[in-house]
Amino acid sequence: MNIQLNKDKLYVYFLLMRLDKPIGILLLLWPTYWALWIAADGSPDGLVFTVFTLGVIMMRSAGCVINDYADRKIDPHVSRTKLRPIASGQVAPVEALQLFALLVLLSFLLVLLMNPLTIFLSFGGLFLAALYPFMKRHTHLPQVFLGMAFAWAVPMVFAAQTNTVPAVAWLLFIATVIWAVVYDTMYAMVDREDDLKIGVKSTAVLFAELDTLIIGFFQLLLLLSFYFIGQKVGLGLYYFLSLAVALLLMVYHQLLIKNREPAKCMAAFLNNNYLGLAVFVGIVLDYLLR
Repeated sequence: MNIQLNKDKLYVYFLLMRLDKPIGILLLLWPTYWALWIAADGSPDGLVFTVFTLGVIMMRSAGCVINDYADRKIDPHVSRTKLRPIASGQVAPVEALQLFALLVLLSFLLVLLMNPLTIFLSFGGLFLAALYPFMKRHTHLPQVFLGMAFAWAVPMVFAAQTNTVPAVAWLLFIATVIWAVVYDTMYAMVDREDDLKIGVKSTAVLFAELDTLIIGFFQLLLLLSFYFIGQKVGLGLYYFLSLAVALLLMVYHQLLIKNREPAKCMAAFLNNNYLGLAVFVGIVLDYLLR
């Protein structure tokens, strides 16, 4: 690999990996932590916690790099993305591919510290991470593929912690996909006018004037999924109080997006971090205070 490592270039790579905008890391970490605490009955293995925390950071960074590579001919035409490193010419496409390969390699080396089932599942995660950025050209449902890529950490965590992938892992997987569709549709609403002009597909384009209503339906479906997960694993008061907080946040998000103002849609997207945090706090407290 011939990745340039001078100070200025390192900063550009930092921007390319979106490390200046950690919201994507947080949205990926919360389901990972939900799964880990449930799989471990509230006492996660330290090595598993460390491997998956670092792995999430690196794979999210890799996902941003391959996303910008895939969108290198689209981003210059979208006001929000035209200054991204590849779109603005600060990073050559071949450099982006090299950086992507390096991040994937480092992530795989981390996974090698886990059991064979986790290592096997990691190939599915890589496939989904590489596939997602290209879906917006072929389907109006790229948010579903993003959700699957983000949610794949859930069965991997169960495999690493318990060497099995039980039914509740797949319920959490489905909940994470639903959540990603919710918040990434809000995100896509920011770019909808540009996307319509250049022919980029998304759930925001697909849902059109029904967007807020359909997002509301998926929010309720997410809440129902959380309820069934809590019932299945025997979570109690603190967890269900966290779901009440999640419901209030969902109402707030609906208020933000009701007029489809780009800045408020972005605010709703960002605020989903607190929903993920609330559910995580509820899970932790429930196990801790039993």
